[in-house]
Amino acid sequence: MNATATATPAAPATPAASAGAPAVTPAEKTGARTPEAVGVIENARERIDALDDRIIGLVQERMAVSAVIQEARITSGGRRVNLSREMEILAHYRDALGKPGTTLAMTLLELSRGRV
Repeated sequence: MNATATATPAAPATPAASAGAPAVTPAEKTGARTPEAVGVIENARERIDALDDRIIGLVQERMAVSAVIQEARITSGGRRVNLSREMEILAHYRDALGKPGTTLAMTLLELSRGRV
């Protein structure tokens, strides 16, 4: 790299930035009003992004395990879906997370076994 490239901070690769629009400041990006708050928010967002990556990986793993269960159930002559087990899962998520937990569990079940 030349000296000019190293002295200029990298701008975010966004369509607005490439179209000549002014760069968004960290305060604008985070909604914070102090540099300290910007730092806290940026660090917390990095943690959330890492957690989201782990959650996505766990959901993908859950989907794979569910496929194994469905395959075993179907090849043994059973049904693809076991509704009593799904009710247990819904109750578990609802008990742990409240009403939104039920919605989350429904989404996980749909991802894992498809629509019923």
